[in-house]
Amino acid sequence: MTLWSNRLMQRYLPDPFIFVILLTFVVFIAGLIFTPSSPLQLVQFWGDGFWSLLSFTMQMVLVLVTGHVLANSPLFKKGLSLMASAAKTPGQAILYVTVISMIASWINWGFGLVIGALYAKELAKKVEKVDYRLLIASAYSGFIIWHAGISGSIPLTIATKGHFTENLIGVIPTSETIFAPFNLIIVLALFIVLPLVNRFMMPAKEDAVIVDPSLLEEHTAEAAAIEKEAVTPATRLENSRVLSILIGIMGIIFLIGYFASKGFLLNLDIVNFLFLFLGILFHGTPKNFLIAVAEAVKGAAGIIIQFPFYAGIMGIMVTSGLGKVISEAFVAISNPHTFPMFAFWSAGILNIFVPSGGGQWAVQAPVMLDAAKTLGVSIPKTAMAVAWGDAWTNLIQPFWALPALAIAGLKAKDIMGFCVFVLFASGIVVSLGMLLL
Repeated sequence: MTLWSNRLMQRYLPDPFIFVILLTFVVFIAGLIFTPSSPLQLVQFWGDGFWSLLSFTMQMVLVLVTGHVLANSPLFKKGLSLMASAAKTPGQAILYVTVISMIASWINWGFGLVIGALYAKELAKKVEKVDYRLLIASAYSGFIIWHAGISGSIPLTIATKGHFTENLIGVIPTSETIFAPFNLIIVLALFIVLPLVNRFMMPAKEDAVIVDPSLLEEHTAEAAAIEKEAVTPATRLENSRVLSILIGIMGIIFLIGYFASKGFLLNLDIVNFLFLFLGILFHGTPKNFLIAVAEAVKGAAGIIIQFPFYAGIMGIMVTSGLGKVISEAFVAISNPHTFPMFAFWSAGILNIFVPSGGGQWAVQAPVMLDAAKTLGVSIPKTAMAVAWGDAWTNLIQPFWALPALAIAGLKAKDIMGFCVFVLFASGIVVSLGMLLL
């Protein structure tokens, strides 16, 4: 079945840029059919939303670049290499990368995306005959757990005083969402199921796609530092370890103050800040660091070009009311027992078109919270059902895979054949959790 799925994806799944263009047309046509919007209005909604994710786009570029730079520093390479040495067989490599990715994603989604891909690359260098596609797919599969973790945007939003639905539900602490028994049981179940599913998808030896470990080695900053160059005041500054240490220490002092005052509260800016200044310190000199940055930036093209198109799609979904239409359709067929499961499914469908936790909650919250109150369903569970749905279909959404794919040097069609099976397995686990817990 996995072989068939991979062949299907290789043949029919286009480049993520083509995918987002096709998705734009699908949403446009759906907007014409299911909302009173005219074609000109839909084009206006699309254009108005097109640049709404610029700040987030830059954050994602920095996730990729700073993570890549940090991974190519000598000290970090040694650490990842040591972790990878624990795996002796392809099966162990698949299990380890899935678990590590899930743990990192539960802590912070940006952290999980980068660490999982970097660890997978290191495992590919150490473990013979492991399928590289499955290794990267396993690393990406751990991302599904992020919205149930401590960086989940929906549970953190409703736990913050002054959030936009406070007049409806008040402030709901994370003890009732992220750390609620029903959520922790689902998380634990996935920690058992996902590694096993990934392990069972291992192809036969003759079908495995093996990568030459030498192709994964990157000799950028270290090699460039050996170049002969004239010694001038400028080159002394470029190769000064003192400058890197001083600015690196300044960054670390800020982080210590941040964590001392706010606890272990990670967000995308703090993750990027941490990666950036550790990269500066670990590369030793400004020149080594800048050469590593120049190499890392090459993989950011997909993010830069595609994210504005997703912002345009989100503009149509939100402004035309199409997202509300999808949510209301699932509410109409729900009862108090099935509502959390249908909320999860509707969020999963909507996430394909609005791949932003905050943006999706803005669309679904008014409909879902009102329905939950009418049906007498738990508000925290409803919020987490939407959160899980938002994370679930990321498994088949190239939007979030772009950083991991850029680090790995693969295309979306290389891993999506595996991700489809993880989608079904995780969907069953979460659906049962929403029905039974």
